Amino acid sequence: MKTAVIVFPGSNCDRDAAVALEAAFGRAPAMVWHGETALPRLDVIVVPGGFSYGDYLRSGAMAAQSPVVRAVKEQAERGVLVIGICNGFQVLTEAGMLPGVLMRNAGLKFVCRDVDLVVENADSPFTRGYRKGQRVTFPIAHHDGNYFADPATLDRLEGEGLVAFRYAKGDNPNGSARDIAGIFNERRNVLGLMPHPERAVDALHCGTDGLPMFSGLVEALAA
Repeated sequence: MKTAVIVFPGSNCDRDAAVALEAAFGRAPAMVWHGETALPRLDVIVVPGGFSYGDYLRSGAMAAQSPVVRAVKEQAERGVLVIGICNGFQVLTEAGMLPGVLMRNAGLKFVCRDVDLVVENADSPFTRGYRKGQRVTFPIAHHDGNYFADPATLDRLEGEGLVAFRYAKGDNPNGSARDIAGIFNERRNVLGLMPHPERAVDALHCGTDGLPMFSGLVEALAA
C-alpha cells in the first residue's frame, strides 16, 4: 500500500500526517512537493494542514492551482482515497473536489483547542473504524474553519449521508453551518475535515481518537 503527503509552501502539519500514516501502514509515505505534475499510483493521499502560500487571497486558493492538485484530482477520479485536513480541506473546496467554502471563524479569532465531534457516517473507508453516533475528540487550530454552503447543498449533503463529522452540540468553535466538521464527496473516497485526526494518534499527545481513521484505511484497502 502506497501513501503520500502533499507539501506546499507553508504546510506545517505534513510531518504529523506522515507520522500517522507510517504508524498505520508500517512504512513512511512519499512527501510530494507542490510543483510535481504527476503522481505514481497511490492508495491514500493526504493534503495536510498549515497555511499554504501564507493564506493569501483565500485560505487554500493558491494551493488549489498548484500542478500537484491537478494530479490529486486525477487520482481521486480513479478512486484513490484522498483526505484534506484543515488547510487541506480548504484546498479541496477551492479545487472543486468538495462542495462549499471555509470562511473566517464566526468569532473572528484563531481557535486552537480540543473539540468534541460526533461521527455522522461510519460507512466509508475513513470512518469504518468508528461507530455512527460515536463521540470523539480531535484538536483544532484554524482561523478560517467556518463551513458554509447554500441550503440546497446542505440538504443534499445531509440527505445523501455525506456529512462525516459534526461538532458536538454546544462545541461548534467556528460557526460552521449545521455544525458540520467534515464531509465526503459523492463517491465517499474524498474526505475533508477541519479538526486534526493526525494529531490524535498517540496517547502521549492528544489521545488516540484519530488512530481509527488511519487504521481503518488500512482495513478498507485490504478488504
